[in-house]
Amino acid sequence: MSTKLWGGRFTGPTDPLMEAFDASIGFDRRLWRADIAGSQAYARALAAAGLLTEAEAGQIVDGLEQVAAEWEAGAFHIQPGDEDIHTANERRLTELVGPAAGKLHTGRSRNDQIATDVRLWLRDEIDRLAQYLRQLMAVAVERAAHEIDLLMPGYTHTQPAQPVRWSHWLMSHAWMWRRDAARLEDLRGRVNQMPLGNGALAGNPFPIDRAALARDLGFDGYTPNSMDGVSDRDFVAEFLFWAALTMMHLSRLAEDLILYSTLEFGYVTLADAYSTGSSLMPQKKNPDALELLRGKSGRVIGDMTGLLVTLKGLPSTYNKDIQEDKEPLFDAADTLGGALQIAAGVLSTLQTNPEAMRVRLVSEMLATDLAEYLVRKGVPFRETHHIAGAAVRLAEARGVDLADLGLDDLRTLHPAFAADVSRVWDFEESVERRDAAGGTSRRAVEAQIAQLRAWLEQG
Repeated sequence: MSTKLWGGRFTGPTDPLMEAFDASIGFDRRLWRADIAGSQAYARALAAAGLLTEAEAGQIVDGLEQVAAEWEAGAFHIQPGDEDIHTANERRLTELVGPAAGKLHTGRSRNDQIATDVRLWLRDEIDRLAQYLRQLMAVAVERAAHEIDLLMPGYTHTQPAQPVRWSHWLMSHAWMWRRDAARLEDLRGRVNQMPLGNGALAGNPFPIDRAALARDLGFDGYTPNSMDGVSDRDFVAEFLFWAALTMMHLSRLAEDLILYSTLEFGYVTLADAYSTGSSLMPQKKNPDALELLRGKSGRVIGDMTGLLVTLKGLPSTYNKDIQEDKEPLFDAADTLGGALQIAAGVLSTLQTNPEAMRVRLVSEMLATDLAEYLVRKGVPFRETHHIAGAAVRLAEARGVDLADLGLDDLRTLHPAFAADVSRVWDFEESVERRDAAGGTSRRAVEAQIAQLRAWLEQG
């Protein structure tokens, strides 16, 4: 007699190569906790429906507790016939409690079982990753509050543009992560729907109370259509999109800090804990943690793309192709777990170099302020833009800084220039003029900090 859960219809042996090709125990074993929790709840539901006695249900629940203890202790021994986590757990349960274990699968299919396991596992992963994300945001917010007086060049097209607060740059990344947190929270609700009770595709033929079962497992509700319930992996694809987008945001942070830590910039110095050296050049201090954050973003984007290609051509309900959902899911979750913690470590330990930031603040970055000076005098901006550009050309032709042009030089460009134009060349005043909500003035940045602090304190 076949020991396989599905073997009753077959008489010939399975090709050993096919056995290995088909098996998923090598990666879905990490679902053991979710699989046991789902099975314990299902045993209670079977008892409530009169399909198990209370004694049988208790025997199964207790037996599964023993199986869980073996997994927890690293003492669970996978056997050659354990093709997946469901087979392994049921086989061991049978060894422990005997024939009662054979009743556990009543009305249940591995199709609704694995769909439930993955959702239970991912729900916990989402909570873990949300916490790591909040910790990273908290690092950025607190650094922004403590280093709010630091000014630095802001860039567009990787070219010096306008002066900004270092804190404003920090908060620009924190707001990306805030959107990531919102998306993750929203996704959790769609993950937290229970497929258990859908059977293979047509539903459960026994009077299982799915609402009570969902409550027992902490789900918000249950999937309303059994065909969709066993095959839906939208929630995995959504999570992988979230992971890819979040990694892209971490990659952008990494790229900024890689540039800022170079000798040419020197705005920050990375801690030794997140750097490595060269096997050939003794002087090197390489930003490997940041480069890996940047590099692993491509890996996670690949996880997302691979799953979408797997899903795009599937016919209705469950197909074995769906087994390919777990490895990219596990990989992305593991990568994000490490990446968020590494990013927080890098950001919390790096040293800022205020003087290097100040040195890079040059008066040409205030050309827009010069144009805005004339706007305040009543000159249309389209005209003042050309006037400021002419001032830049004049300074370049003379080989001097823009701020070195005298009042007489500026008055040749427009008569509205007056002695108070000298205030344009104050970098602190420049950032303070950007005082509209979302700007780089102290008040505007402090408002951003207060907003994110309030959100973090709610959690």
